[in-house]
Amino acid sequence: MVEFNRFAAGRVIRRIRKDKKLSQEVCSGLASLARSHLAMIESGDKQPNFETIWRISIALNMYPHELVRQVEEEAKHMELENLSTNPNKK
Repeated sequence: MVEFNRFAAGRVIRRIRKDKKLSQEVCSGLASLARSHLAMIESGDKQPNFETIWRISIALNMYPHELVRQVEEEAKHMELENLSTNPNKK
């Protein structure tokens, strides 16, 4: 089981948004969020709640479970990276 990682969520959201060639302004508008809110999520300064994840996924034209799955995969990857750089940390 992997722990939620707001940095992973932000990385994934930013990557998908950029892959779809959406600006923060357009994406946040589609998700009915303030651009600054989206920016804080992408930087890991703010943790998105489930409703926000839902709205962002719809703005990115994907199902919420697809976004959550990618966030989970990124969190696992980051966890493994952290373990390989800090082997004493569990």
